[in-house]
Amino acid sequence: MATAMMVGKSLAALGTVESSIFKGSSGGGSQLVWEKKSELGQAAQSFFPKAVKLRNDLQWRACSNHNSRPPPPPAAASNSLIQQITEPQKTWQPSSGGPKLTKVEQQKPTQSSSSLQTVNDSGPPQVSTKDLVSLQLPRPLSIMDLALPPRHGSDLRVAYQGVPGAYSEAAAAKAYPQCEAVPCEQFDAAFQAVELWLVDRAVLPIENSLGGSIHRNYDLLLRHRLHIVGEVQLAIHHCLLALPGVRKEQLRRVVSHPQALAQCEHTLSKLEGCAREAVDDTAGAAQFISAHNLRDTGAVASARAAEIYGLEILMDGIQDDCDNVTRFLMLAREPIIPRNDRPFKTSIVFTLEEGPGVLFRALAVFSLRNINLTKIESRPQRKRPLRIVDDSNNGTAKYFDYLFYIDFEASMADSRAQNALGHLQEFAIFLRVLGSYPMDMSPMRA
Repeated sequence: MATAMMVGKSLAALGTVESSIFKGSSGGGSQLVWEKKSELGQAAQSFFPKAVKLRNDLQWRACSNHNSRPPPPPAAASNSLIQQITEPQKTWQPSSGGPKLTKVEQQKPTQSSSSLQTVNDSGPPQVSTKDLVSLQLPRPLSIMDLALPPRHGSDLRVAYQGVPGAYSEAAAAKAYPQCEAVPCEQFDAAFQAVELWLVDRAVLPIENSLGGSIHRNYDLLLRHRLHIVGEVQLAIHHCLLALPGVRKEQLRRVVSHPQALAQCEHTLSKLEGCAREAVDDTAGAAQFISAHNLRDTGAVASARAAEIYGLEILMDGIQDDCDNVTRFLMLAREPIIPRNDRPFKTSIVFTLEEGPGVLFRALAVFSLRNINLTKIESRPQRKRPLRIVDDSNNGTAKYFDYLFYIDFEASMADSRAQNALGHLQEFAIFLRVLGSYPMDMSPMRA
């Protein structure tokens, strides 16, 4: 009982000192609190074992009178309770600036690092800090992951459509020097390769100065959730290729990409008795001739394709216009953060309600803010190509429903672009920013 009274007195004194500290008494009170807590812990070490023993003796006596077996003494629970009270978790040191928390030495584990540490038999398992580190959890994402700088090394994998020797491969090398170019059979495969993390980027053509827009890639931009992170412009230099020893008079057909055939229309029309056939890509045509040893077939492709597949150049520079340039888009899973320190371009897609002057209002939001438009393209909506509108005279009227793709010279970090898109969103049914990216200001080369 004397020990119990000592514990009670220590608790009362501890409460008095703590209340005086909270009321703003002397700064040495924190040291007094620690001394009282230590005194309480020492008293508890001698009091709790005696109290537990006394309780167990009373239970044994009560059960012996009723001829029943008593429950086992909960020694583990009482010992853990004593440990919680007697072990200090914080060390307080008095100073002029108030109490400071110092580092407490960690206890050495009693089991191996791979085992689970438990408080008691009934409590939930707890994993030690060392075990958590060994799990190697993934690093949390941060804002830096949204603007990864271009890695001009061999570890950057870039997808392109075609086979080695294609113009898209040359565009990928210009956009990301020393990258690993990954060929894909179709444009869809290049989009999917980026989405499935098989590659880091994709470089795909979007328009040509002679052949116009590549509509397939416009449709894929809306179907997939990739972001435009850059552009690259490449001068196209076409050559007429054939197997070694073959003359152009012996050719009976010329194969190449439809765009390449159209860009060389004037030259190819001079080849008498020579048919033209379209294939998936220019370098693929050269590969096809080399693989099948076709001596009556020529290909329109690059000089690099002739070098790769062992063909000879019969005619050099056969494009109708020397200013033949193809614009390629650089696509990634994450967008880049737009800036104002260099020229930027922004690409959007939107659709409008049917009505007079609606498209004029949409374009006026850029003109009012002195924003230059560099590209306007319209594509039909595949899910709803026709829109039926009620007409009071003739019942119904059908209109084609279009998507509008626009490129304008402004960064999304520019307040003019933000205000323009905010204005456009007031009457646009659908609006999506495909990307805000730096403009290609480098010199063009084939």
